[in-house]
Amino acid sequence: MAQMPQNRPVTTTRLARTRLTATAAIAVPVAVMLALGMWRIDRGGMWRDEAVTYEVGQRSLPQIWHLLHEVDAVHGLYYLLMHGVLTVHASEVTLRLPSVVGAAVAAGLVAAIGTRLARPRVGLWAGLLFACTPMVSHYAQEGRSYALVAAGAIGATYLLLRALDGGPWWPYGLTLAVTCLLHEFAVLVLLAHGVTLVLCGAARRAWTRWLASAAAVVLVLAPLAYISNGQSAQVSWLTRPDMERVERLAHMFIGMYGAVYWTCLLLAVVALPSRRRLSVATVAAPLLVVPPAALLLVSQERPMYDDRYVLYALAGAPLLAAAGADRVLRGLSLLARRVAPRAGDAAEVPPARVDAPTLALRLDPVPAGAPARADDSDGRGLAVVPQTRPSESSADGPSTGNPPGRPRVRMALRGAVALAGALAIAGSFAFQLPEQRFERTTASRGDDLAEVGAAAARLMRPGDAVLYLPAISRRSALAYPADFRGTRDMTLDVPGPASGTLYGTELSPAEVRAKLAGVDRLWVVSQSHALWRGSRWAPEEPVEKTKLALVKDDFVAAVPRQVAVLRGTVIRLYVRKDRGATGA
Repeated sequence: MAQMPQNRPVTTTRLARTRLTATAAIAVPVAVMLALGMWRIDRGGMWRDEAVTYEVGQRSLPQIWHLLHEVDAVHGLYYLLMHGVLTVHASEVTLRLPSVVGAAVAAGLVAAIGTRLARPRVGLWAGLLFACTPMVSHYAQEGRSYALVAAGAIGATYLLLRALDGGPWWPYGLTLAVTCLLHEFAVLVLLAHGVTLVLCGAARRAWTRWLASAAAVVLVLAPLAYISNGQSAQVSWLTRPDMERVERLAHMFIGMYGAVYWTCLLLAVVALPSRRRLSVATVAAPLLVVPPAALLLVSQERPMYDDRYVLYALAGAPLLAAAGADRVLRGLSLLARRVAPRAGDAAEVPPARVDAPTLALRLDPVPAGAPARADDSDGRGLAVVPQTRPSESSADGPSTGNPPGRPRVRMALRGAVALAGALAIAGSFAFQLPEQRFERTTASRGDDLAEVGAAAARLMRPGDAVLYLPAISRRSALAYPADFRGTRDMTLDVPGPASGTLYGTELSPAEVRAKLAGVDRLWVVSQSHALWRGSRWAPEEPVEKTKLALVKDDFVAAVPRQVAVLRGTVIRLYVRKDRGATGA
């Protein structure tokens, strides 16, 4: 007993050092992700989905509410968030800042999960791998909800671990409910968590509380799911995914290039066998596989799959790769000890595997008569058993036979190993640098509305008549109205904010014919599939049919040609046929 007061300061110092190490393992990936997110965040143009966020976010709250009754209800909470952000300052940078923050939080949470389930260096490596994945960079710099959804889903996974360790369950349910309101397909993470509970052999009490949380989440989500199902025409462009899409997703999650992909894949496989029920493998593998697999299977019957909808599942890949790397290093260390034991090691017991400095969480039933914590009486079957590393505890006491400097040497070695792993991840980032640079260009998106606006400003003059074919082509004018200032929209009836639509409502076919009757020169901003050579586009809407027929029957392309062919969009000047093509 006399030695306990002497050892207590040393133990407290060790605990403080461990907490500092764990904090650093989480903070470093957050800082790296913030830096990568801010790198060329102003790439010089919005693409169509970002333009919708930008335009809708600047509407009034009643106008946003009106819109959600007609379209885009699935993004309603995100639009309300962006309304607050863009009210402060509307720009392309502020449009993307919430996504940067969301990706940084997600990277920190990945690191926190790895630290909690394994050790700080596993968390550090996993967080850095997540931050350095090109797919993460893509959505960290996009003005849509997917990075925030990833942060919420990964945060819910971390809170699940805390709940299983005796913490409250309401933060888990609340976080997941809010995340599902940001995007309803986040609900698929519940399936992954259910598989984790099966693999870790959770007790009845844990199942009861999880099922109650899951039911609450589904209940909150049900009205949104009902409304969005009625707006499903918005995703009618999605197609049935095939094996090529699955392979593409695997590369996006694990690594875009061969060396990075195969290395991370092999390390992930190494991490899968686990003697512990609650481990990186039993948490990360279901997160990685279950949500994408579920959505891919459902989409065989009703196409709803897109890579971005399951971005949060990517977190499982870096966690498994980091745990696999840690397992390989520990195996090599044990092999080295057996081959060439050091002096004084013969009497040492191999260090016990622990999850925290002084406690290990086991999912084994509490032995009869064994002491347990007060919260173990709830029937979860979780025993908290004191664990020590004999080699380290002996180093603290005066009776140890180890050299006094042994703990410091081991700490230095661990720090060197963690740093070496971080440098290896930096090497993988450098290997994928071309992909990272590409993600920070406008070419990495489906289109560039700034390019369309610049072409319109160069070609059109105030007073020119413009026709958008189909109406969705109007999005470039909504995103960059200054480039179209002074032009006349010949078919718009009620603008989007007043009509509760994204692009406004148009005049009736008869009104369109009457309004274009006196127009001799007409600029047509069209999607490339609408008027391009060999196009077989046949719109169903009467007004779109009328616009297409008028351009084809009453107008002809001007000579000399005045045209801008851009990605997905064509701007071309047409003149009335009875004036002749040379009349321009």
